Amino acid sequence: MDISNIIIAVCVVGGTGLLFGILLAVASFVFEVKKDERVEKILAVLPGANCGSCGYAGCGAYAEAVAGETAPVNGCTVGKAKVASQIADIMGVADAGAVEEVVARVHCGGDKASAVYKYEYSGILDCVAASKIAGGAKKCLSGCLGLGSCKAACPFDAINIENGVAVVDEEKCQACGKCVRTCPKGLIELIPKKSKVWVGCSNPEQGKFVNQYCKKGCIGCKICEKACPFDAIHVVDNHAIIDYSKCKSCGLCAKKCPRGVIHIKQKPAQPATENKELV
Repeated sequence: MDISNIIIAVCVVGGTGLLFGILLAVASFVFEVKKDERVEKILAVLPGANCGSCGYAGCGAYAEAVAGETAPVNGCTVGKAKVASQIADIMGVADAGAVEEVVARVHCGGDKASAVYKYEYSGILDCVAASKIAGGAKKCLSGCLGLGSCKAACPFDAINIENGVAVVDEEKCQACGKCVRTCPKGLIELIPKKSKVWVGCSNPEQGKFVNQYCKKGCIGCKICEKACPFDAIHVVDNHAIIDYSKCKSCGLCAKKCPRGVIHIKQKPAQPATENKELV
């Protein structure tokens, strides 16, 4: 075997490989998709919850949209005003805009002591699955099923099931909206955090029927309407609905409601202090 032929073959193969390598390097340089450095900076200040409250698939998608100037700098409800301000600085935006803080509220107060049940449910602990069986165990078709699908969906451990009804811990709630999207009954709503009043019922049936299966259901009596000095609450589809653009959280509607359906968050009680005389 002629050694020269082997050397030539090796050189040809090696040269071909070198040529392709150079061509690939040039191509990668020419066709390189340059990354926007602002994306990484925005990701660094985002909370990383990937909750989708901004309307995008996750923090990464939102960061790219902001860098591409197709999403607002104040779109992260979890990060609130602080994160909006940081993103505005990264994007060179003078004003991040107002960020209205919201919190999840549950429009149902029909717990085990108040609601009438049609049957005893013994399936998997999932509200979506339970709702497929005649609308759920509660006679009220708009009632919270209390099986904790919203609790399981919440990444901040802000929801508990108390006596058969979901209850939101306002201090933990980050308004990501996962519970809103999870509830098969549509009972959870994000409302302005500054408002201390919310309606604990969304049943559209007439009061005479509500009376038959829930002690804490709205009967559409309109007493709250008459009590409100700001025209902020009206009975629509047989249950009270608050217009939060008008509501001043005065609490008169809650005080007048004969069913206790309207709730107002009370300020935490201050610890009693003893007055001790100096001797």
